[in-house]
Amino acid sequence: MGVQQSTTAQTRDGLLFLGEFARRPLKTAAIAPSSPALAAGMVAPVPESGQPVVVELGAGTGSFTKAIQHKLRGRGRHVAIELNPKLADLLRHRYPGVDVVCADATELPSVLEQRDLGPVDVVVSGLPWVSFPTEAGRSLATSVADSLSPNGVFTQFTYSWTRWANPARTRLQALRERFEEVVVSTTVWRNLPPAAVYVARRARRVEA
Repeated sequence: MGVQQSTTAQTRDGLLFLGEFARRPLKTAAIAPSSPALAAGMVAPVPESGQPVVVELGAGTGSFTKAIQHKLRGRGRHVAIELNPKLADLLRHRYPGVDVVCADATELPSVLEQRDLGPVDVVVSGLPWVSFPTEAGRSLATSVADSLSPNGVFTQFTYSWTRWANPARTRLQALRERFEEVVVSTTVWRNLPPAAVYVARRARRVEA
């Protein structure tokens, strides 16, 4: 794809994302697709060898999908969960090698069970970090932790300007309750708006 075509595609995705945000602000919750710089940080834990199972939550227009596919290069399994039907159809068209599921991220356990997949090596979340109610956020953190392999990794981005707000702090606490290690990246300035990446490792196993 040439530079002009790439720029045109990015502009088209930006307008699509903005339009979906206007129509469904609580479900889209972002005004623009994530940048390549942010995507690189989000997919860094995806293994460069083997046959990893990678799950993407809130895939949107495919900013992280593209980066994941580039790292996998045809290996393993890539499941992308996207709630918005229009965006899910776009992803299916662009990435025929990705198993795109139009569903809520909270349905992660059933999505994996239906495909006889698990444990998962990496979960990459493009979900709006601060828009989940407290209990839904804790439930999602639990679902992700329970789906990961012992060496599995979960990445989640947050916008820098909301990082210190109470909802974001509550989400971070839920993450730390379910993972032994949660590392916060430096600010990714080449993103609109600037963002940071949470990298969570070693999920805590909760006894039934």
